Amino acid sequence: MAEPAKLLGPAEIRDLAELLGLQPTKKLGQNFVIDANTVRRIVKAAGVTTGETVVEIGPGLGSLTLGLLEVGASIVAVEIDRRLATQLPLTVGLFAPEASLTVLTADAMTITELPGAPTGLVANLPYNISVPVLLHFLEYFPSIVSGLVMVQAEVGQRIAASPGSKIYGSPSIKAAWYGDWRTAGQVSRQVFWPVPNVDSILVRFDRHEQPGMEQERLATFALVDAAFQQRRKMLRQSLSVVLGDSGAASARLEAAGIAPTARGEELTVDDFLAIVRA
Repeated sequence: MAEPAKLLGPAEIRDLAELLGLQPTKKLGQNFVIDANTVRRIVKAAGVTTGETVVEIGPGLGSLTLGLLEVGASIVAVEIDRRLATQLPLTVGLFAPEASLTVLTADAMTITELPGAPTGLVANLPYNISVPVLLHFLEYFPSIVSGLVMVQAEVGQRIAASPGSKIYGSPSIKAAWYGDWRTAGQVSRQVFWPVPNVDSILVRFDRHEQPGMEQERLATFALVDAAFQQRRKMLRQSLSVVLGDSGAASARLEAAGIAPTARGEELTVDDFLAIVRA
């Protein structure tokens, strides 16, 4: 059996950062994974297979990239930091010279085309933009059928939350439009450099068929935003901003089979779509 590939450890990460004159910034959410066992755990939980094309958002210094390449995946890496994007192929060339890597220097929030029609998404996402980035990629890249992201624990739990829970909200419902979500394990803050001030969690998703057309998605998301901007209010009040007034909102809710006195946290994505269609 072949020896496992060499992955990046604390010494290699710090050497690369010094080489690039890199001071990790909170603005870009730069907390680099320095533990090879954690990297392999993430790749295993993601279910990445040999020959699969995977998009990685924010590869940074390449810890997770090398772990994905180790199992024989082809990687399309999207990196906003030009220094990191330039260095990544050089690092991969040293550690995994036969690997298939494409690096795009771009802002993940604005990219609308990817080579190779990736079927998987794996990323250590910056905490401040994790939900918008995820929704952007699911909207623009229907070839992505599954994936796994590492995000701030609080954010990940919110994404995977079920109706009725206190943490269920707008991110939960918008994510549910695209797929089924579940948490897949905690990640210690000690495996990062620099050590973040928050805990991380793995969140796994599997895409399902979208419940409605694009215009319906936009209308549904507008209702969701309205419902959770005034979370404690009854829907007949919170949705009146979008639907006209409380009387019109009540009529629409009743037509959709939903009590006007309900609150947003009680509804599924299908319930919000039913209101749009009523």
